Amino acid sequence: MDQHQHLNKTAESESSEKKKTRCCDGFKMFLAALSFSYIAKTLGGIIMKISITQIERRFEIPSSLAGLIDGSFEIGNLLVIVFVSYFGSKLHRPKLIGIGCFLMGTGSILTALPHFFMGYYRYSKETHINPSENSTSSLSTCLMNQTLLLNRTPSEIVEKDCVKESGSHMWMYVFMGNMLRGMGETPIVPLGISYIDDFAKEGHSSLYVGILNAVAMIGPVIGFTLGSLFAKMYVDIGFVDLSTIRITPKDSRWIGAWWLGFLVSGLFSITSSIPFFFLPQNPTKPQKRKVSLSLHVMKTNDETNQTTNLTNQGKNVTKNVTRIITIPMAAVGMFSAGYIIKKFKLPLVGIAKFSCLTSMITLLFHTLYFPLICDSKSVAGLTLTYDGNNSVASHVDVPLSYCNSECDCDDGQWEPVCGSNGITYLSPCLAGCKSSSGNQKPTVFYNCSCVEVTGLQSRNYSAHLGECPRDDACTRKFYIYVALQVIYALFSASQITLSVLLIVKIVQPELKALAMGFHSMVIRALGGILAPIYFGALIDRTCMKWSINSCGSRGACRIYNSTFFGRVYLGLYLALRAPALVLYIVFIFLINKTFQEKDTKALDNESKLMDGANLEFLSNSEHFVPSAGADGKTCNLHVKDNAVAS
Repeated sequence: MDQHQHLNKTAESESSEKKKTRCCDGFKMFLAALSFSYIAKTLGGIIMKISITQIERRFEIPSSLAGLIDGSFEIGNLLVIVFVSYFGSKLHRPKLIGIGCFLMGTGSILTALPHFFMGYYRYSKETHINPSENSTSSLSTCLMNQTLLLNRTPSEIVEKDCVKESGSHMWMYVFMGNMLRGMGETPIVPLGISYIDDFAKEGHSSLYVGILNAVAMIGPVIGFTLGSLFAKMYVDIGFVDLSTIRITPKDSRWIGAWWLGFLVSGLFSITSSIPFFFLPQNPTKPQKRKVSLSLHVMKTNDETNQTTNLTNQGKNVTKNVTRIITIPMAAVGMFSAGYIIKKFKLPLVGIAKFSCLTSMITLLFHTLYFPLICDSKSVAGLTLTYDGNNSVASHVDVPLSYCNSECDCDDGQWEPVCGSNGITYLSPCLAGCKSSSGNQKPTVFYNCSCVEVTGLQSRNYSAHLGECPRDDACTRKFYIYVALQVIYALFSASQITLSVLLIVKIVQPELKALAMGFHSMVIRALGGILAPIYFGALIDRTCMKWSINSCGSRGACRIYNSTFFGRVYLGLYLALRAPALVLYIVFIFLINKTFQEKDTKALDNESKLMDGANLEFLSNSEHFVPSAGADGKTCNLHVKDNAVAS
């Protein structure tokens, strides 16, 4: 009998061990799959952020519309977040996450599809690229301008291209693709975190969440690397003869292979969805149902930075060297905030003060950016007269000079050249250039009469294709900016942890999930959707030269007034952050007052309880009898009845 019971216990033990092993393996598989989905979602988000400028140029749209396209991700997220939050935990969570990853990848691929249906990119109105011919763009020099007018692309071709080119509404496919990506990304975080919270070992869920957030940082690193690589590739690579392309990535008309990034991220997302369809709904029945409080609607650090950075339509490829540097500091900031709170056991008031301090520091760093704004470039016809001798009060309708008035130039053309005098001209014709090196690279223009006027100390009156670079002073400011940005990222990222902790600690336990959901909804609605639109609208007001698309309407901005741009962006940011800082101070005052009142009431109640206990104790005792020791002194008390006698 004993042997039989022993065998049963052994079998039960082996069955339990197998069950635990099976559960452990299933959970580890889910954790690995979720890690890849985290990488996929951050990769897709970063690809969109670094491609938005390329998309703006390719589809010839203003910054405000580009901001709306970028905000479509938040629109898609808001459309399904209520459904996912309420019904998601009741359904097969791994499969829902898999469906989400598949939709996310499909959205990224849909974003790239317009490239294959649009006409070939023409960076100049006079350029018509035919992949079957070795055609080249005409050189709009002063002496050749009349010939150029006769050799322009036929009007019937222009009208045909107007439907397929940048003036069309094909940007709507990018809008819908990004919105679909937002829908697909919605279930990954809430359902993934709740699954971990339900089936992880007690006390291990926070570790797994930390691992996921750390692994997710791989996505931005890959995204910035691929984005920088694809930005240097011509948009129509593989479809046109690259030897006929005369512009370089430094030219404001350059458009990189933006669509490649979306194809890569889309395929990666679809691949990451496959394992979820083979995972069980429940690796084992959880001992108790736990509620995930914090991360089901919380934005990750890269998403928050994206919402902030998407408002700054960067216009500069170097912002990718910057972000790669700031990502590790952001991770350190998030970790440091949590460690400080745990180390010093900060109460709610302490967390609020810590958050207010970091907010003040980030606000201070933004004020330090104002002296780092570079001056606008010297551009003849926009900031200077065409002879380069005098500045102009406005960039609108700058009159021609005697150095190019005989050339019959098209002042709407944008084919910038850099003169040997360091001044950028809108086109070789407007620079008064008489000849060029043809199709040789780099393209150089000679005998430029407007350059000659300002180049008295030199007999080299030439210009080369492309804008003039910034001066050394601006480069030094950029390095200072990068150093400040690294420190800024440290404090800015710490606010993410602090804000979440404030939300979950300030409300009642049963309202924590609702508070987080409301916070996320407000952030996405007011920040993720509206901010890119009104930031973009203000940025459009700083444009000095707009492109004209093939349909004859206004397209994307070619060059901005960088001084005005910087002041508008930083000024609007400070205008939004300053009231938030005031509300922080009011918040600290209110919770200080609330906790002081609670502490006073608690002390009063404690005093009353002690008095009541003393009265009850005395009522149960008849009297106290002093006890004398061997030395005749009282050493203790003897209490009769309920007291303990020695």
